Amino acid sequence: MLAFLFPGQGSQQPGMGQPWVDHPSWALVAVASEASGRDVARLLLDADADELRRTENAQLSTYVLSLVVHDAVTALGVRCATTAGHSLGEYTALTAAGALSVTDGVRLVAERGAAMQAAADARPGTMAAILGADDATVEAACERATGDVWVANTNGAGQVVIAGDADAIAEAGTIAKELGARKVMALPVGGAFHTPFMAPAATRLAAALASTTFAETDVPVLANVDATAHRDAAGWAALLEAQLTSPVRWRQTIEQMVADGVTTFVELGPGTVLTGLSKRAAPDGQALAATDPSALDTVLEAATEAGAVDHHDGEHLFAAERLVVSHAAGIFVPADGLVEGQQIERGRVVGHVAGEAIRSPFRGLVMGLLAVTGERLTRSQPVAWLRTA
Repeated sequence: MLAFLFPGQGSQQPGMGQPWVDHPSWALVAVASEASGRDVARLLLDADADELRRTENAQLSTYVLSLVVHDAVTALGVRCATTAGHSLGEYTALTAAGALSVTDGVRLVAERGAAMQAAADARPGTMAAILGADDATVEAACERATGDVWVANTNGAGQVVIAGDADAIAEAGTIAKELGARKVMALPVGGAFHTPFMAPAATRLAAALASTTFAETDVPVLANVDATAHRDAAGWAALLEAQLTSPVRWRQTIEQMVADGVTTFVELGPGTVLTGLSKRAAPDGQALAATDPSALDTVLEAATEAGAVDHHDGEHLFAAERLVVSHAAGIFVPADGLVEGQQIERGRVVGHVAGEAIRSPFRGLVMGLLAVTGERLTRSQPVAWLRTA
């Protein structure tokens, strides 16, 4: 079995979108910019480290770039059997699995980032990774510290992240070293995430979640708060709200995936943090990252070995063939003037579903229309077939 993993805040870096600018999947950046009302391309290409460290920028840029990478990988026919994302990455996993449309995902991530930034501004805090100690040791260090500090992420492989007041983190780090920890490393984040400091953000996010329609996922998504696989639409709003003030149970998530039969882990997005954690948690498996287009061949090869590549009717899948899929559910209305044999540009509207524009992430020749006027579509259902230029 193959699993997709999606990184969270802290994996962002200046210029991380540059390798993808000329890839057809870059068209998703324009869709995200329109949905968020922000220039996401500028964040991915021109923002410096300080700007990207701000929560509302780090989350939106990481989410969108991860979706670009996911789109590029799935366009090659690679499919996962299960998926999960670390903190923010859970929203990417839900979008990739069909529980959220891209526009709903962008809206939620933008609101989440703004809510967490406001909470962090109101109650400053930070995070640090404790290396070389197990969960129980770090938990004991936090309990012995006199200030506000909690375990925020159980990442596994001797890495536990703590969060809270800066002074309390320093004290807990010193205690952890006395108890045998090897190193304490500050993280480039702007708040004490996954702790009670984020309670105001959870309250604000709840309103956005209440107005969001979730769908049943195409594959199981393991939730951060319980490391358990979920497919039903019901329950995700409560899980995502609780996630803001609860530890991310990442070690338990990977352990559950291994128990379920996952042998290949593919990290989609900026950075390789989850790849490293997976290699140590599942040494008998394979873990790799797709951080730029040059990695796509390696991912395709690994997916082929894992039996996780779709081939239709025995035909070979060529990289030049692409499907434009619906990001919403509802009645399909094709775009005026769109016909077979027509050359279209990236971002071209191919139709509308429930009033939402479905844009082609690719530039190419329309080989066929796969949906008809008035047809009721589900999320991720193909609407057009292209041969890319």
